[in-house]
Amino acid sequence: MAKPWATFGVDLHLEPTGGGVRRGLTDALREAVRTGRLASGTRLPSSRALAADLGIARNTVADAYADLVAEGWLTARQGSATRVAERTVVPPTGAPPRPRAPGRPTHNLVPGTPDLASFPRAQWLKAARRALATAPYQALDYGDPRGRIELRTALAGYLSRARGVRADPEHILVCAGFSHGLRLLGAVLRARGARTVAVESYGLDVHWNLLAAAGLRTVPLPFDERGTDPGELTDQDAVLLTPAHQFPMGGTLHRDRRAAVVEWARRTSGLVVEDDYDGEFRYDRQPVGALQGLDPDHVVHAGTASKSLAPGLRLGWLVLPPGLMEEVLSAKGGIDSCGSLDQLTLAEFLVSGAYDRHVRAARLRYRRRRDALVAELARRAPRVHATGIAAGLHVVLRLPPGTEQSALRAAAWQGLAVHGLHRYQHPESGVERRDALVVGYGTPPDHAWSTALEALCAVLPE
Repeated sequence: MAKPWATFGVDLHLEPTGGGVRRGLTDALREAVRTGRLASGTRLPSSRALAADLGIARNTVADAYADLVAEGWLTARQGSATRVAERTVVPPTGAPPRPRAPGRPTHNLVPGTPDLASFPRAQWLKAARRALATAPYQALDYGDPRGRIELRTALAGYLSRARGVRADPEHILVCAGFSHGLRLLGAVLRARGARTVAVESYGLDVHWNLLAAAGLRTVPLPFDERGTDPGELTDQDAVLLTPAHQFPMGGTLHRDRRAAVVEWARRTSGLVVEDDYDGEFRYDRQPVGALQGLDPDHVVHAGTASKSLAPGLRLGWLVLPPGLMEEVLSAKGGIDSCGSLDQLTLAEFLVSGAYDRHVRAARLRYRRRRDALVAELARRAPRVHATGIAAGLHVVLRLPPGTEQSALRAAAWQGLAVHGLHRYQHPESGVERRDALVVGYGTPPDHAWSTALEALCAVLPE
């Protein structure tokens, strides 16, 4: 009797049935192709290999192949492998129809993603090769839950030099992006008995939801023309801010308010969580220094490679006050949640200077896009005012009152993915509603930017 498994480099499960081994094998292969288990173009093993794997005669496999080639299920050429023929897969009888995927927008101007087409593949590959060539074999073992020491050391040097962060490798924890880091901090705060976290009136609901899942209530702070106002910070246990480039409004936390936040933290022993959102992309001057530099004992500096490189890397970091590391490690579960090789590659990327070169090139590219956007708005939509243009990968386009929803509907008709400002307003915020679009100009590749800009201008009031 033929064995049901063939292991010719990939696992293949066959159940020969019916009268005779040849007929059973032929029927099993035909059914695997018909139902799509063997996809079009799949290379089948040689008759000798499959016969040895299944424990049957080679001629039996060769005859089964010949039958299926004659029927059009397989293809074979002299001197090349037997493959599954190109054909339409017929779903099993009674299977429900597969739902059609919704149409993807033609242009994506949703904020929060960089130009992924500009990811420095060649330079990243070089860094990966150097990192792998020099990595100790222990790097492939379960790692330090804080992250690889090579990356933490490289981050300490870079953040100190470029962002004004006072960092020691022993106080840096590598995490899988900002949301992961915020989840850990939420768990630590709740374990300490915390109840409320102050947040900005505008921000990401995913962050508010993460804090709520940890059992913490988010309380929005007032917002005015100078940005977030920390004056109402009183008995909250922590505050979450984007001081370098407020998301989505785009401003920088005023120096007086930065000082006020730090003074509150010192007075109440509160914790400040600094989301360094878009901190490296500033166009009117040098990037604003990190808030953490004012008081490393009360500020957690959180950064990621999501905007500067790509969110798919899932690499972020927390620069923690000295007394917080053990509690965060406990919340993390004592494991390194990020791949060691990716950490080593980023470390090499930082130390070699490739990261700085990439950020400078990206900053210039995004500034050109921003300038083109502002110029086109002035020409075609002078009633629309762009704000938050000094930094980052997005702008806020102020609209005439009552026109946000109509602009979003028009954008959908144009195949344009864009968000309204209202979706970023905290549900308990008392700030007056403002009609605006939040437009990300980082996502489209260079060759598509002009047509995306054309589609945007077409939906704006003239």
